[in-house]
Amino acid sequence: MVIRHKNDLYRIVEFQHVKPGKGGAFVRTKLKNLKTGRVIDETWNAGESVEMVRLTRQPIQYLYAAGDEYHFMDNETFDQFAVPAELIRPYLPYMLENMTMEALVQDDGTIIDVEFPASVVLLVTEAHDAARGDSAGSITKPVKCETGIELQVPPFIKQGDRIRVDTQTGKYVERAQ
Repeated sequence: MVIRHKNDLYRIVEFQHVKPGKGGAFVRTKLKNLKTGRVIDETWNAGESVEMVRLTRQPIQYLYAAGDEYHFMDNETFDQFAVPAELIRPYLPYMLENMTMEALVQDDGTIIDVEFPASVVLLVTEAHDAARGDSAGSITKPVKCETGIELQVPPFIKQGDRIRVDTQTGKYVERAQ
């Protein structure tokens, strides 16, 4: 959910309704500023209203990068547009050309945020063989993927394998088909 608060747009990252034994109930939230990416804590009394911002989801496709802008195409109208790097910086290590994701668009056509998939499949381009006998316990080895991201994976992953990576944590999830 996106709200207007202090003349900026914020996405509600986390919220908790608290009803203490004494006093009135309140709602504790973590809000992420959609322009700056900064996360703040905010508390409201129960029953207080906030201004919700009406957004629509629109499928988009990543085309290419040019300088500090990333170019996308609307999958329905085929219009092309640029998004500043600040808006998608946490996801840059996972972006592949022709990747499909969703844009959150305001009624006036302004793109507010880009929603990435929870996980992506990447090709392992560099992987060293694990030392023989290093399969016990939680042994990992570093690999490099096609986007340039380096991460730790189990020792059985080889160069040329496709792996699923969690875009929130940046960690290996599983071997992909």
